[in-house]
Amino acid sequence: MKVMRKDTIIKKNHVDYMRAERDILAKVVHPFIVPLRFSFQTKSKLYLILDFINGGHLFFHLYRQGIFSEDQARFYTAEIISAVSHLHKCGIVHRDLKPENILMDADGHVMLTDFGLAKEIDGSSRSNSMCGTTEYMAPEILLSKGHNKDADWWSVGILLYEMLNGQPPFTHTNRQKLQQRIINEKVKLPPRLTSEAHSLLKGLLQKEPSKRMGSGPSGGDEIKGHKWFRSINWKKLEAREMQPKFKPDVSGRDCIANFDRCWTTMPPDDSPAPTPTAGEHFQGFTYIAPNPWLSSGSVEE
Repeated sequence: MKVMRKDTIIKKNHVDYMRAERDILAKVVHPFIVPLRFSFQTKSKLYLILDFINGGHLFFHLYRQGIFSEDQARFYTAEIISAVSHLHKCGIVHRDLKPENILMDADGHVMLTDFGLAKEIDGSSRSNSMCGTTEYMAPEILLSKGHNKDADWWSVGILLYEMLNGQPPFTHTNRQKLQQRIINEKVKLPPRLTSEAHSLLKGLLQKEPSKRMGSGPSGGDEIKGHKWFRSINWKKLEAREMQPKFKPDVSGRDCIANFDRCWTTMPPDDSPAPTPTAGEHFQGFTYIAPNPWLSSGSVEE
């Protein structure tokens, strides 16, 4: 359950973000994207109800292992690419691809979540917002040059690098220095990786977005066709017929063992919030996903 205070949304001028998140979640149906089941509101708050994905964060398992093998990273990256490609075909840019936003389900498949910064952008448009988490942000976002779907492919490259190396390619405790590294420094590729992995990382981590792999008209299909993915049967993968080699230790639907205790021991308080006077911002927020299969549909208030 994601709970948002109406007064905070209005105060921060985040009404458009909130509406975009709800509308995008209601529109997108994909095997590797966490589905929205319901949305509703009270006088003071908004609620999004999504599936509980209880295998934990993908990177919770990475930090336990240290690094993933190329085979393991290939499987997870392929599922992420499948989800991101689908978003782009729907005219949606995620803009916040990072470890915390990739969950693992009980079967070992990855699931994209948190569409709070996602935006609908058509092919020729660019957004000028400064958004995302710095380590995973594309250079064109940091330079305020305007960005589109190409920025997501940079983030996918950073995530793949981290899976194979244990940390992102650019790090620094000082945010400004970190930004300068992302903008100016060359990516140092670990020599132990295969030449195919090097080739893919170089393609995804091109600082110039127009030269980045996936930036052309074929988009995600160009990345899917890369030689590093030659062992991936994309039709089987997207039908969830390719079996993950690793399954998280999940004892049942309500198992919370794969999440840090600092979160799971917190009391589930729904704190009081004032009721804003402007109610028209939130008309049409209520949504019920069709059953049993999720497809777009909504119930308007």
